[in-house]
Amino acid sequence: MTAATVPTVAALSRTDSRGVHRRLPIGTYAFLSIMAIVWLIPLLWAVYTSLRPKADTDKYGYFSIAGTYNFQNFIDAWTQGGMLTYFGNSVLVTIPTVLLTLFFASMMAFAVSRFSWRFNVTLLIMFTAGNLLPPQVLAAPIFELFKLTPLPYSISDSGTLLNQLAAVILANTGFQIGFCTFVLSNFMKAIPLELSEAARVDGAGVWTQYISVIMPLTRPALAALGTLEVIFIYNDYFWPLILIQSGNRLPITTSINNLQGQFLSNYNLLAAGAIIIVIPTLVVYLALQRQFIAGLTLGANKG
Repeated sequence: MTAATVPTVAALSRTDSRGVHRRLPIGTYAFLSIMAIVWLIPLLWAVYTSLRPKADTDKYGYFSIAGTYNFQNFIDAWTQGGMLTYFGNSVLVTIPTVLLTLFFASMMAFAVSRFSWRFNVTLLIMFTAGNLLPPQVLAAPIFELFKLTPLPYSISDSGTLLNQLAAVILANTGFQIGFCTFVLSNFMKAIPLELSEAARVDGAGVWTQYISVIMPLTRPALAALGTLEVIFIYNDYFWPLILIQSGNRLPITTSINNLQGQFLSNYNLLAAGAIIIVIPTLVVYLALQRQFIAGLTLGANKG
């Protein structure tokens, strides 16, 4: 749940073809308000639970507001879960993966959208079709591939790519490139070809066209995709669980397991841990909210 689900006043109004600003019907207000409340209830419930000591929950129950409220669960979750180490692992995985994904996807999208060649559509379809396969189908082959990929023992304690953060980076990059290529190619197709032709007339080569002409115009799309990719990869639980075998190399999404007891679960502590884990994604979205919305809505009002 993010702030994106809460409607704003600007989102609840529209401008007609004559430029007259009109309010949406009251029914639309009511519907969007109800949906926002429905989406906010789980987040507010998690915050409420995380602020209560377990002793008060056991004494008064989950549906009572009696008792004390403090941040002790957050402190315990941070220390007991070892979240600083796991958060560092998530940063080391997320940032390179997002940069590599956007870089390679933008190059591929540039090739299939700005030039006509024999297999450009076929290659784009292949990239897009790869997203139709669930990761679970390819988990076993990828695991064996990384297990058999040699690395110097000075780099890897196992002598292979398995159990390395690089394995998670490569797996996530491979699975995210198709989606990003599809989005960026459609975005680049909307850019007039005359810009590339004018650049060629001025003597600009392919690389100059890509860096100086096309990429600056795709910043809204890159910002929107970058925001989505940070959230996707940061929240990814599957590939680290498959490819990482050392507990101290797992990302922060797996640290929640350290807060569960063998015979008893402290749900107040788990709620605090979940809130801590989701905070970075909220910060990223709020920081890039303007660019994210601009990238999603760009071209929505065009012919």
